[in-house]
Amino acid sequence: MTSTAVTVGTAHELRAVQEFYAAREWTDGLPVVPVTEDYLDEFLATTDRDPNEVLFRMPHLNRDLTVRLAAINAALAGCLPHYFPVIVAAWRAIALERFPVRGIWQSTTGTAPFLVVNGPVTSQIALNSSGNIFGSGFRANATIGRAIRLASINVFGLQPHRLDQATQGNPSKFAAAFAENEAESPWEPFHVEHGYAASDSVVSAFVIRTVMHVEARHTRSAEQLGRDFVNSITRTGALLHEYNTSLLVVGPEHARVFADQGWDKSELRRFVFENAVLPRSALAEVGKDAISSYSRWRLPADHPDAIADEAAAGDRPDTVRALSSPEALQIVVAGANNAGVSAVVDIFGSPRGVPVSLAQVE
Repeated sequence: MTSTAVTVGTAHELRAVQEFYAAREWTDGLPVVPVTEDYLDEFLATTDRDPNEVLFRMPHLNRDLTVRLAAINAALAGCLPHYFPVIVAAWRAIALERFPVRGIWQSTTGTAPFLVVNGPVTSQIALNSSGNIFGSGFRANATIGRAIRLASINVFGLQPHRLDQATQGNPSKFAAAFAENEAESPWEPFHVEHGYAASDSVVSAFVIRTVMHVEARHTRSAEQLGRDFVNSITRTGALLHEYNTSLLVVGPEHARVFADQGWDKSELRRFVFENAVLPRSALAEVGKDAISSYSRWRLPADHPDAIADEAAAGDRPDTVRALSSPEALQIVVAGANNAGVSAVVDIFGSPRGVPVSLAQVE
């Protein structure tokens, strides 16, 4: 850096403020933006909602997130005020999630909120949809995701080593938000697929476990590429419950491979569902050939709590489906148009329903 835009006194004051926030554990480990009432008012002015309206609650912790608290944490995260309607929509989508999310953010698995945004708002706030969507470099992506994380810490008390019980966690616990690359997708946008108009701006919320890249630069065959996705989804390490729920983040090049051979999202979803099948012996080898009668988690068949799963593929008891239905797999298009790379995102969700919730940006 070559600029010396602040005086020494101001720099000392800023550092003192940062240490004040850090000492009270109001951060995620990184510096935050100091919040004044005047600055907070700029965020609240972007929504018609009452500052005291509750957007999300965790009853088991007896704590509520209000619009005002969401705005404070958005400002702390470094958001610009005009990002705030997206954050409000994100919290509304999170509150609608079908999986019992109120406790899942404390999971030892290291779960985190994961946001996909569609519609005109993505260009209005410069939300990245291509090139390094899971990485750094874009203020809207980084700070919108971070606003959710900071609120989970500051409002709900989900600090690591305390109420956050993640064994290892994952980088999404800092921030995970990106836009679908609608411009380079051959398919209808994700929010349109789920009943919204293309002109609507919508936030979709998932609960992420991990992200795995699928490197496939070698083929122009839709079936070969589809089987690469199948292989990633059916790995035994991903099978925690009776079934998986997954999100495919398909790169534009891969999406065109499918589209050029007449595959739409429903055809890709059907192909993966029908082929995401494991021999039961493969699960027995890793002690996951039954489920718990209490938690429904996978465990060995000789465990005292074990009961048979219902995941047999059709009338073949020697096989197990990784997905309960085609709808347990969701698909968005994102990433750069520069290499054959996609991703399988392991997510938590109701295995017999659609593992995503959506809310419109107001």
